[in-house]
Amino acid sequence: MQPLELYIHIPFCVKKCAYCDFLSGPAGEKEKEEYVKMLVDEIRNCPDTVQNYRVISIFFGGGTPSLLTGEQIGRLMDTVREIFTLDEDAEITMEMNPGTVTEEKLRKYRQAGVNRLSIGLQSVNDEELRLLGRIHTYEEFLEAYHLARANGFANINVDLISAIPGQTVESWRRTLEQVMALFPEHISAYSLILEEGTTFYKKYVEDEAKEGPKLPDEDAERQMYWDTETLMEKNGYHRYEISNYAKEGYACRHNLGYWERIPYLGFGIGAASLVPGDLIGKCRKLKGKMSRYTNPDQLREYAHSYRNKFQAELLTETEEMEEFMFLGLRKMNGISKKEFSDYLDLREAFRKHINIRIMSFDREELPNSTKNEFLETYERVTSFLNRGEK
Repeated sequence: MQPLELYIHIPFCVKKCAYCDFLSGPAGEKEKEEYVKMLVDEIRNCPDTVQNYRVISIFFGGGTPSLLTGEQIGRLMDTVREIFTLDEDAEITMEMNPGTVTEEKLRKYRQAGVNRLSIGLQSVNDEELRLLGRIHTYEEFLEAYHLARANGFANINVDLISAIPGQTVESWRRTLEQVMALFPEHISAYSLILEEGTTFYKKYVEDEAKEGPKLPDEDAERQMYWDTETLMEKNGYHRYEISNYAKEGYACRHNLGYWERIPYLGFGIGAASLVPGDLIGKCRKLKGKMSRYTNPDQLREYAHSYRNKFQAELLTETEEMEEFMFLGLRKMNGISKKEFSDYLDLREAFRKHINIRIMSFDREELPNSTKNEFLETYERVTSFLNRGEK
């Protein structure tokens, strides 16, 4: 059976953080329950062909998935098991805001099958947390972290952000050192990006931040970047992707699947899917051809469209090549020519392109010497591809 990943989007949060451009917002308990019912319906609407795949990872992202009750997460997991073949050792991650955690929730999440938490801390400095618009303090994070450990979570990621307004190189180092002292299995360290439509974008790009804390300058941001890698490596965290560090054996399998283009199905508002044509019920000759679909980002449209989500568009060979390259290059070990060739049947794609060019030559008034040079180049490139080198 072929591997498959699932992403389940939970778009709810207590309030929008100043830097966040994700599809999320506040909602009442009634809206959350109605949304969970739609998710259950969407998962059950999958075609029978999903039985040819085994689910190796599930990721509950948001928003703030930990706003859902343990019973609601349990219901979603029960539905997944009803429709899909789930690996016994599947990685099942839930994003969690420290300000939304209770011991009862953690216990029920574990019972539902969640075995990895991704906790959004961002900084150990309460003033920096306030500027970011976070709903928790560092002390509340510590309480949530220790509660998670006490309830059996042995695989925890902590999210951090550098280049926060008012942040210094020294305060960033303190954040790294204090978090590493807790020995989480994984740390994601992102540099702040001012995304259009966010509070920070308006303040620091449109209004040029005439008042309040300033963003660190380029030299400080560059030093934070180098300090991150140095301190992480010194403390046993291996950098395996641009912004991700892990203890041995704890790299996030779900994210690696994205970068290696393992097929995935996305459920919920705005969720994207990337799946082979044969999985979505297309004809057999499209087996292996990748198809993309993104759910509508408006709740009303999503509620009326997810039953038709498998009316997806197939990616062109060029689009597949582009995705393979820019996703693969996020990993520190990059990509190999052999993987590229094996995945996309690069030799066949190249020959198709060459044949088109040769036919165009035949229609053009070109000297034989030009055609011969082109064909010689074709033979050299084909020979290179056939060697299967890394």
